Amino acid sequence: MKVLVLGGVAAGTKIAAKLMREDRANEVLVINKGKNISYAGCGLPYYVGHVIEEKEELIVNTPEKYQKLTGVKVLTETEAIKVDPEAKKVIAKDCNTGAETEYDYDKLVISVGASPVKPPIEGMDLENVFFVRTPEDAIAIRDVVDSGNIKKAVVVGAGYIGLEIAENLKARGVRPFVLDMAPTVLPGFDTEMAGKVADTLFAAGIPVVTGVRVTGIEGNGKVEKVLTNKKAYKTDLVIMSAGIRPNTAFLEGTGIEMFKGTILTNEFGETNIKDIYAAGDCAMVHNAITGKPAWSPMGSTANIAGRLIAQNMMGKEKGYRGVLGTAVCKLPGMNVGRTGLTEEQAKAEGFNPISVITIVDDKAHYFPGASTFTIKLIADKDTLKLLGVQVLGSGAVDKVVDIAATGIMCKATLADLADMDLAYAPPFSTAIHPFEHTLNVLMNKINGNFNTFTPVEFANGEAEGYKIIDACLKPSIDGAPYVDLTTVEGPIDGLGLDDKILLVCNKGKRAYLLQNRMKFYGYTNTKVLEGGIGFNDVEVDS
Repeated sequence: MKVLVLGGVAAGTKIAAKLMREDRANEVLVINKGKNISYAGCGLPYYVGHVIEEKEELIVNTPEKYQKLTGVKVLTETEAIKVDPEAKKVIAKDCNTGAETEYDYDKLVISVGASPVKPPIEGMDLENVFFVRTPEDAIAIRDVVDSGNIKKAVVVGAGYIGLEIAENLKARGVRPFVLDMAPTVLPGFDTEMAGKVADTLFAAGIPVVTGVRVTGIEGNGKVEKVLTNKKAYKTDLVIMSAGIRPNTAFLEGTGIEMFKGTILTNEFGETNIKDIYAAGDCAMVHNAITGKPAWSPMGSTANIAGRLIAQNMMGKEKGYRGVLGTAVCKLPGMNVGRTGLTEEQAKAEGFNPISVITIVDDKAHYFPGASTFTIKLIADKDTLKLLGVQVLGSGAVDKVVDIAATGIMCKATLADLADMDLAYAPPFSTAIHPFEHTLNVLMNKINGNFNTFTPVEFANGEAEGYKIIDACLKPSIDGAPYVDLTTVEGPIDGLGLDDKILLVCNKGKRAYLLQNRMKFYGYTNTKVLEGGIGFNDVEVDS
């Protein structure tokens, strides 16, 4: 079988290599516009920050090494410019000479990736304005930063790559400002969790300004200032990380179905045209929960989908189960991770979502290096189906995310995931795993044993009229009456049994224990503030 693969970074090289492992008789040709194939795009920010020292480490495989390893033929600096599905032919041009060559195929794979969005504003061509998409980009940025002449940088885009590049610039002594049009940082996080991330970044010396649009870049040959619809920012360096756009313009007129330039595929990676497949950043997959088309421009998605497509091309019919938007990111003093639906997305999809926010130990509290996770767990209240999780913390947040992703992919309910025998030893976890602990708290909330205000409800004023009680380990809320739960052995002086009472502690646990005790003694209207003062700003009117 003669297979032509357009694009050779993640999905393309995975498909080609797997095809050759399936049947060495296959004739597979990869055509790639760039000079590098199979490079570590997710590692680029860390090269800028000298976490990855050698640029060669960014290149997973050279064309020569890859050809010898797999038996796949590779043509670099060659760009596909036209596809003729009826004739099963592709025209490609040499990027250096412009010479055009025609290639025929039995099956075609389109995995041409995506390119950075270039805003239509003045100043984009000034010196020291960069994108972060290829190894060449990262090498150029590091060279400029290492010159010692860069004091301030503006990063446009508060997504994963934008925040990672900001962290690495800060580590190199550059003061970064991050700007984004969106109302919050990090797509895929609910507002209150994203707000906590932004607060942590600010405390680490990385201010993020959201809800702002870049309108221009100024400078005399070299960038000096970034203009926005609100104010201007002086800067020596601009990093554009404001999104990507699929490289599919050359497919116009082919009849291949697309949505906003992204190729639509079925569960087998097939397009609407026979013998044409698509994968990677230029293609749609589908959401594993909703079944709806989803764009997942992630290296993980590209490799998983690519491996399955290669098997499907060989007649095995292995359907892709879909994506959950799973992601993890390292930031200064905080790792962040998420999977599944946000609470807002779950509502939009017709679920009846209920969530809880906990602050729990990430390992035995007495073990050196112990810290906490802030976990938001989301489920459907009617079916108890697990829908999503968001996690913040200095430790291994990916463990919690991966447990949740496994549960969601297996269509598990909270009951299915309760009491699991997860790994425990003091250096690694707590006796009841942080995920299980949070699941138990959510079940208590669903069963009515734990009555709360979420941080969003509290911020929206739903606790108005409630008397705030300080339930912390020691008095910590100015102006609030303090109650030590260990002293409560009956009704509390000054608090009526039917009074509206909001119990607030450091994290939520002591407030829950106090609520449990007060219920026993006849209190009928107590609430606990989820996350306590560790997550919320609590002030008492004097």
